Amino acid sequence: MMLPKRVRRLSTFLAVSAVLALSSPVFAQDVSESHLKAARAAVAAIHATDSFDNILPQAAAALEAQLIQKNPDMQELIGKTVAEKALALASRRADLEKEAALAYAKVFSEKDLNDIAAFYSSDAGKKLLDSGPAVTRDLVKAADIWQNGVARDLAQQVGETLAAAAKAAAPAAPAPDATAPADGSAPADGTQN
Repeated sequence: MMLPKRVRRLSTFLAVSAVLALSSPVFAQDVSESHLKAARAAVAAIHATDSFDNILPQAAAALEAQLIQKNPDMQELIGKTVAEKALALASRRADLEKEAALAYAKVFSEKDLNDIAAFYSSDAGKKLLDSGPAVTRDLVKAADIWQNGVARDLAQQVGETLAAAAKAAAPAAPAPDATAPADGSAPADGTQN
């Protein structure tokens, strides 16, 4: 899954969760109708809840498959009933839109929401939404290459510095004894070392 969609899905989930956990009828009364309208426009412009579109169809498909597996002789009735009941529940999608709007209204001012909606409804905003995932993918590739190069160069430079320091700190090899002959035989004066 693309990073911007993950981020958008996570932020929407967290915002909706926060609203569900913290909102009360009192909070809902604190949001003006125009503020809520701006929030709904922003939610629609950024497609904040689009990632949740498949929840009901996926739940219906999973339930249908489960029921058919248990009762294969009722496949036709199961398919018809699940589709009918799922379609009846589709109107509850508006509840999510309302909760998302409340979540955004809690965090953003009405002006901010109008600005967000205006930007993401503009050609540049639409292009950002459409092309953002490809740009992010390219950026991640570039960051990986950059990270590998920086890590490689860092390791090489540190290694060279440590090797030079180790070489400088190594005890110097003893200088050859001037009185000892180079061939290793006893000195000419007959003394032993």
